[in-house]
Amino acid sequence: MSPLNWILISLLVLLIALFLPRVGLLAIFKTYREAKDRERVEDALKHLLDREQQGRHASPVSLAGTLDLPLARATQLIENMETQELLESRGNDLHLSSKGERWALHVVRAHRLWERFLADEARMPLEKVHREAQRREHTLTDAQLNDLDAALGHPTRDPHGDPIPTREGTLPKAEGMPITAWQADLPARIVHLEDEPAIAYQQILAAGLRLGQVIRILEKTQSRYLLSDGETEYKLAPAVASNVHVTALPESEILKREAVPLVELSHDQRGEIVMLDEAVQGFTRRRFLDLGLTPGTLIYPELKNFFGDPRAYRIRGTLIALRKDQAAQIWVKPV
Repeated sequence: MSPLNWILISLLVLLIALFLPRVGLLAIFKTYREAKDRERVEDALKHLLDREQQGRHASPVSLAGTLDLPLARATQLIENMETQELLESRGNDLHLSSKGERWALHVVRAHRLWERFLADEARMPLEKVHREAQRREHTLTDAQLNDLDAALGHPTRDPHGDPIPTREGTLPKAEGMPITAWQADLPARIVHLEDEPAIAYQQILAAGLRLGQVIRILEKTQSRYLLSDGETEYKLAPAVASNVHVTALPESEILKREAVPLVELSHDQRGEIVMLDEAVQGFTRRRFLDLGLTPGTLIYPELKNFFGDPRAYRIRGTLIALRKDQAAQIWVKPV
């Protein structure tokens, strides 16, 4: 075969490789660029939704900073999104349209469900799930997202405590406030650990703080916050501590933390009834109240039972008998 024929064949192969539909290099490059453009739009929608959830609005400058774009590129992106009816510019403020909000909620739901999957099922370290979820959040359709939601048991919060939008497109309000705005020495439950910036989140995890933990502020200065869960102390810089969000404990839980079950009182040790356990309902609760087991009443074990159960207790000058499982549902403060 002559050199000219080899050249012609090579050119033909190159043209086929470039222009073959769907699998040609140009088609692959076009698909890649479309995917990147879609990701940028979705990242912009998330930024607008996040700002609106905070009670304020995004701007061209805030969008450029979040997406790490020159202001001119961010402005062009805003114009393209306006053409797609995803947002409206009102002065310097950017407002999501209803179409844009639905799309933004879809992406947020995808991100937080992926985080839930990566943390619970894939057992990925918490400090890595956010970045991986960001990579995957642009890939699922509504139907695939619903399937993932069902497979995970319809979780309501992601591993950081953020609410997960429902399939109907509603986003529950986030709970809590930064621990830096909390009253010192008042117990609170951790309901959210902000995962951005990543370096602050890594410090929170390294300290050992976790969702659901009950903590209180022991000391706060300009340089540090000293927190405690009653057993361990945690030292955080104020900027890091502000990423720990807490909420008040229910009154019943506060009372419980200061009390012990009646069954734990030693012989002749007096206790003041604080509350009946929430598990005591119906007829049993009515019987307890009829026996005088009400908050503020003094009670103490008096007679010993050789077999240990039931046990006799003195209350309001009367002896009553309670089984161990019953006494375990009555919370008292030793006095």
